Amino acid sequence: MNTAPRIPDPDGFYAALLAAHEGLSEAHCADLNARLVLLLANQCADQDVLLACIRAAAEDNPTTNHTP
Repeated sequence: MNTAPRIPDPDGFYAALLAAHEGLSEAHCADLNARLVLLLANQCADQDVLLACIRAAAEDNPTTNHTP
């Protein structure tokens, strides 16, 4: 899993992401995020990397309950 910044224009990407959410309800924002995650995962297409990303994202979430 590569965590080094690789997006050529991160501010532009973030602005486009925010613009895509503009005017949407919370439910529609969640739907857009879910579709985006699936599209990006398909672009990656590496199951091991995708699972590592899921684990890393869950570890960074302070509300995630990490029970053994």
